[in-house]
Parts: sequence; C-alpha cells; structure tokens
Amino acid sequence: MEQVAEVYARALFEVASERGLLDVVREQLIQFVDVLSDNHNLQTFFFSPYLSTDEKKEGLGRMIEGAEETFMSFLETLVERHRMPEVFHIRTRFEELWDVEMKLLPVEVTSAVELDESIVRDIGERIGTQTGNKIELTSVVDPDILGGIVLRVGDFILDASIKNRLSQLRKQVGRAGPASPVKEPLNADQS
Repeated sequence: MEQVAEVYARALFEVASERGLLDVVREQLIQFVDVLSDNHNLQTFFFSPYLSTDEKKEGLGRMIEGAEETFMSFLETLVERHRMPEVFHIRTRFEELWDVEMKLLPVEVTSAVELDESIVRDIGERIGTQTGNKIELTSVVDPDILGGIVLRVGDFILDASIKNRLSQLRKQVGRAGPASPVKEPLNADQS
C-alpha cells in the first residue's frame, strides 16, 4: 500500500509542481480527504466494488465544484484504477513531499510542565539555524516524562527526560547481575 501511495502522491506532486499549482492542489487534496474521512457514507460510495466507475465519477462531479482540473483528473484516475481507498496514504505522502519542497521540518518539544513560549521558540530557532530549514514547531505537555525534555526533530528523537534517564539507569543496574556476598575484613586480632 505504501508503494502505491508513493507512486500516486509523487505523480500528483510532480504534475502540480510543473504547472505551478502545488499549493492549490495540496489544499484541495487536504479538503477532499478531510471530508471523506468525516463521512462514512462517502467512503462507502467511493470504496464500494459494487458501484461502477461511471457512477463514482458522476458522484465526484456532484460532490466537487470548481476544483482545479489537475486535481479532478487525479481523483478520476484513482476511481478508474480502483485506488480511491489509498487516498488517505496518498495525502500523507504528498504532505511529506510538500514539507521537503518547502524545507519544513516538524519539531515537537515535549516537557513535563508547560514551558514558557519564548523558551520553545528559542529551541525552534536554534534547530532552524542549524538545519537551514523552516521549523514547524509544536509544544506538548506530558507529565509522565517527569522532567527534562524530549525533542522530536523530523524522524530523529532526542530524549533528555528524567524518565528516560531512570530507565537507562535501571538497565545498567540490571546488567550488573546479582551482588556477591561481602566478606568481612580480617581483624589484626584474628590473624
């Protein structure tokens, strides 16, 4: 499935890019997938093997008005090739391609307590300076990490949380094995 999504997403991305329609097509893809994911009846209609391609294309025409021709052609291709159920994965992959093109790097800062906005922004700016990317910054509060922070930069995770440090310490202690009995030192009187 992932390979299918990759092929279709890349094809849509490249055609939209060549035609200067990348932002428009992206927005229409997002809107279409959001509507489809929220409406079970539409999913049943477009994913059904019992309805013909012509019926589904007619349904597309009634559902979508004023869409970019490139995007409509893409949706019709999905219908013709019975790939409409892949549209969710296609959107995800398209977004990844768009992020790379726009040099957007998602950064998530997780802390045990809410951090001051200026601290989070400073972290994002430093990562942006080091990577040369525009940073898409989010901040998450997770009391389970106990303290410290966890940074997720794209696919890379830097876990500087107390929870992680305790876990590592627990593993080190566990590897040490059982303690050997302690022998009493000999007194000078016993020798």
